[in-house]
Amino acid sequence: MACMRLPHAELCAVFLVGGHRSPQKFSRRPHPYIGVDDKSAPPRLRKKVKSPRSMKRTAGARPATAFQLQAGHTQKGNGTMSHDHPVLYEQNDGVVVLTLNEPTTRNAISPAIVRALVECTERINADLSVGCVILTGAGKGFSSGGNVKQMKERTSLFGGSPAEIRRKYQQGIQRIPLAMYGLEAPSIAAVNGAAVGAGCDLASMCDIRIAGRSASFAESFLRVGLVSGDGGAWFLPRAVGMSKACEMTFTGDFVEAEEALRIGLVSKVVDDDKLMDEATALARRIAAQPVHSLRLTKRLLRDSQQASLATALEMASSMQALAQHTKDQHEAVLAFSEKRPPKFERR
Repeated sequence: MACMRLPHAELCAVFLVGGHRSPQKFSRRPHPYIGVDDKSAPPRLRKKVKSPRSMKRTAGARPATAFQLQAGHTQKGNGTMSHDHPVLYEQNDGVVVLTLNEPTTRNAISPAIVRALVECTERINADLSVGCVILTGAGKGFSSGGNVKQMKERTSLFGGSPAEIRRKYQQGIQRIPLAMYGLEAPSIAAVNGAAVGAGCDLASMCDIRIAGRSASFAESFLRVGLVSGDGGAWFLPRAVGMSKACEMTFTGDFVEAEEALRIGLVSKVVDDDKLMDEATALARRIAAQPVHSLRLTKRLLRDSQQASLATALEMASSMQALAQHTKDQHEAVLAFSEKRPPKFERR
């Protein structure tokens, strides 16, 4: 675990959502997408087509920032990058939308998605202009997990010697749970459609989960003779408890949205067409908090789960000292006493 430090980025809330457009009004310009850039991927996945998603811009909002981010590439101002990537990065009014953008494979976790998603989380942690983030899956599903075609052909992550496969996991998909665990802002998974295998694990890596009624979850690794290699065995029991995590893992059964609500995998189930409204409303409430105190609070909640009571109290006192020396904490007290909305400066 890295040593405690005052968060240096602005992001206040993160969403992971599946397959729905945001209720915010963005520009109607269609977003390009590209498929897997792995050499083993079918050529059709490399074709540039148009995304079915479109977004409008709110009145008075800053221009939509639609840029596709991947390792080795950077943002070009507030406009759109000229490159197509498997994870789209769009910014509008302090909200970043990350779209897992390989709908042909129902957003199976490819090497390209791994690289791009890790790069996005690093940028979010460092970017003071970001207030909240949505991660969505393009098309009909959140994420189908591993690529079954590659499993059959024993290519990409599923090919090579045992030593080579081990290194592929460590240098590939296992970078996602580390990146999600290190994300400083609160995260919300808003899941519509299927979240299967690594896709289910990706949802469980988030702090809060909201499901559309068509959502379903499956810890399905044993169905294809695999173990959870991406951190699901660590995250899922923390989300639903050990008994239910074992049941989901040992059977591979699908869990529908209402059952996911009953077992605590999600905190709310909403109609599919209301999913983004609900997620955005919750995220804006979270994002309205003073950013440094918010991020310290997330770290305190997270790290206290692995610490003794004495250690947790020591972390709390240290973080409290840091929070009380931020300008935003002083402004929060003044606004509360004066019965007015706070004006935070992210300082």
